Amino acid sequence: MKYYLIVGEASGDLHASHLMAALKETDSNAQFRFFGGDKMAAVGGEMVKHYREMAYMGFVPVLLHLRTIFANMRLCKQDIVAWQPDVLILVDYPDFNLSIAKYIHRNTKIPVYYYISPKIWAWKEYRIKNIKRDVDELFSILPFEVDFFEGKHHYPIHYVGNPTLDEVTAFQAKHPSNFHQFTTSNGLTDQPIIALLAGSRKQEIKDNLPMMVAAARSFIGYQLVVAGAPGIDADYYQEYLKGTEVKLLFNQTYELLQHAHTALVTSGTATLETALFRVPQVVCYYTPVGRLYSLIIKLVLSVKYISLVNLIAGKEIVQELVAKRMTISELHNELSRLLHDKAYRQQILDGYTEMAQKLGTPGAPRKAATIIIQKLS
Repeated sequence: MKYYLIVGEASGDLHASHLMAALKETDSNAQFRFFGGDKMAAVGGEMVKHYREMAYMGFVPVLLHLRTIFANMRLCKQDIVAWQPDVLILVDYPDFNLSIAKYIHRNTKIPVYYYISPKIWAWKEYRIKNIKRDVDELFSILPFEVDFFEGKHHYPIHYVGNPTLDEVTAFQAKHPSNFHQFTTSNGLTDQPIIALLAGSRKQEIKDNLPMMVAAARSFIGYQLVVAGAPGIDADYYQEYLKGTEVKLLFNQTYELLQHAHTALVTSGTATLETALFRVPQVVCYYTPVGRLYSLIIKLVLSVKYISLVNLIAGKEIVQELVAKRMTISELHNELSRLLHDKAYRQQILDGYTEMAQKLGTPGAPRKAATIIIQKLS
């Protein structure tokens, strides 16, 4: 069968690549065409556009690149229609993907499947109307979404488990922990590591990394290591790391988390990855308009938390220093607790165990691939 996939960022590229691999295991004749990234390209098929040419975050960048965004949408719609896949598989990236879904549903008979459902439970809940109208099958990777979609909106979905659990489990099986080897091969010392995961976009890094470094540098006996994001040049990080002893590692985020003592993490999939590696963390998300952002959160967001760890658990496991709460002083105080309070660290680890149980067992891509092929057969 012919599968057309669309992703808009690095995490989507990762999850989609595993789904593609699972589809190939069952469908030996699988053909892929996609808007995606390097990991999807490694599985096979033809990449029409790289997600790096599509990912714009924030009001001003989107406004400045409207012409490019609309051109990408036109290209995508035309390419799908010309290729005539057996199914269109959308992966997160709702602003772009829901527009594509509307067009394809209205103008073709190509079924539209959504893998990694849009987070409309957080905001823009009105989009449920678009999903009900334009999406034939919805696949969820967060357990609490079942009640939201099926219980609240009477829209049946497939909960397949969380692919991040698969990815972390597979990594740990192939890479036994060896702290000495990791530090030696990367020019690090034997001191405990504070991992800094400052986001995947330049604006996130600009807003968060300097404060992370400023808060963590004062703790003696630890080394700071930044996980470099794919698609971001090392020179960009050096603007914020020059004059410090902070190390920067690319393409080793899982290795870093495997050997980290504590982590400072911006919101996103990284918070879940950090929890699955059982690293006590504080979630950080600074914005220059902190007070305004805090007000917007109260007025617009429909959830109590922003980190996947707390959302999945349904309670606060890790501290979230967001908007006006994200200050060097607050970050320093929370980091001090993480480093020195053994009971507090254990409390977080116990919370991680509870959260992981709610995720279920590994196998999300394989479960999703099985359902997709069964539905299309």
